[in-house]
Amino acid sequence: MLQARITIQNYYQYRHVEKPGWQLGWRWAANEVIWSMSGAFATQLGNCSTFKSEIPHCCKKDPIIVDLAPEAPPEKKSDGCCRGGFLAASAINPSNSFAAFEMKVGNLRGNYTAHKPLNLTLMAPGPGYTCDEFVDTDPTTSSVIDGKRQEQVIRTWKSTCTYSTFLANKSPTCCVSLSTFYNPEITPCRLCSCGCKLAGDEAKSCIGQSSSSPYERELLQCTDHMCPLRVHWHIKKNYRNHWRVKLTISNYNLGKNYSNWNVVVQHPGFSQQATVFSFNNTVLSTVGVPDEVALFWGLDFYNDALLQAEEKQVGSVTTEILLLKDMSSFTLSNGWAFPRRVYINGENCEMPLPQTFPMLPNGCSKKKPSSSHLSFLVLIYLTYRTLDFWS
Repeated sequence: MLQARITIQNYYQYRHVEKPGWQLGWRWAANEVIWSMSGAFATQLGNCSTFKSEIPHCCKKDPIIVDLAPEAPPEKKSDGCCRGGFLAASAINPSNSFAAFEMKVGNLRGNYTAHKPLNLTLMAPGPGYTCDEFVDTDPTTSSVIDGKRQEQVIRTWKSTCTYSTFLANKSPTCCVSLSTFYNPEITPCRLCSCGCKLAGDEAKSCIGQSSSSPYERELLQCTDHMCPLRVHWHIKKNYRNHWRVKLTISNYNLGKNYSNWNVVVQHPGFSQQATVFSFNNTVLSTVGVPDEVALFWGLDFYNDALLQAEEKQVGSVTTEILLLKDMSSFTLSNGWAFPRRVYINGENCEMPLPQTFPMLPNGCSKKKPSSSHLSFLVLIYLTYRTLDFWS
C-alpha cells in the first residue's frame, strides 16, 4: 500500500475558486483503489464486489474527489484541507490559495513502483480548466508535522492546469460603463454585452446565461446589456495634483450573492500613489503588460459580499480612489482617464467602444484602449511514499 498526498495550488493572482468548490478527477493507470482518505472524499464508491472482508473508500477507475467542509470531524481532516472547495486568489489570501488531502492507495500487484494517474481533470466548480499530463518533478522529500520533519518519498509528479474563459462561459459575464464630471452623458454598457433581452419592456426579470456554468440559466434584472455584473468608472474630480475616481460594482443577479469578489483594473494612472477609501487594494506585478494593474476586493465583514439584486434595485459596492497625477502623462483627452481593461473574479468585462466615451467639451475620444490579457496557472502536485506492500 502507498500513501499519497495531493496538493492543489492556485497561482492565479485574482481568480478564486468559489463554492461549491473544486472537483479533481483522474483515471488510474492500473487496478489501484483508494483504500482510505483524509482531507477530502470520493463522490462515488464504485464496484467493490471483489473485496470481501474490508471495503475500500473508492473502487472507481475514474474517481472524482471533492473537499471536505470546515466542520468535518477532526479525524477526517489533514493539513491544508477542508475549506469546502474554496481556493483564494493568491494575491488576496495566499494562505488559503491551496488545498491538500491524503489517501492510501491499495490493490497493488507485484513489485509496484507507482503509476502516474491519467486524464487529469479540474472543475472549479464549472468547466474552463485544461490539465497537462503528470510529469516527474522534485522534491524527493515530504514535509510533515508542520514542516518540522522531512520524509523520503518515492515519486512526485506535477500537472499544470490552465484556464480559458472561452471554455468556461458561452458569453461574457460582466461589462463596463463610464461617466465623467465634465459631461452629463453616461456611456452605458454595450448593447447585448452578455446577451439580449428575451422579455418585454415591462418585465422586471429576464433569464440569462449562468456565469458559473454554460449549461445553467439564471434570473437577472432586465437590462440592455443582460450582464450579471457591471463595473462603473466615474471621473469625479480634477485637482491640481490629484484626480478622483468613483468605482462601483453592481450585481444584477436576482438569485446569487458574489462572496469574495474582486475587480482588476488596468490603467497607467496606477503607476502613481493611490488612496482607496472603501476597498482593499494592491498593485499586481505583471510581465508583458504595458499598463499598471490594480486589484480591488472587499473589506472583511463590511463589503466583501456583493449582494444579489432585488426587483427595484441592484446590489452594489463602491469606493472612491484618489490618484496622484503624473504631470508628464495625465490628460482627460482621448480616453486616457478610462480603464484599458477590467476583470471581475478573473473574467474579462466587455468595454464600451472608444467612440462612445464621454467627450470633453472641445473634442471626443478616438483612442482605443490597449488589449492586454493576463494569464496564470493552477498547479497540482501528487506525492507518493511507501507504506507497506500487500496484494
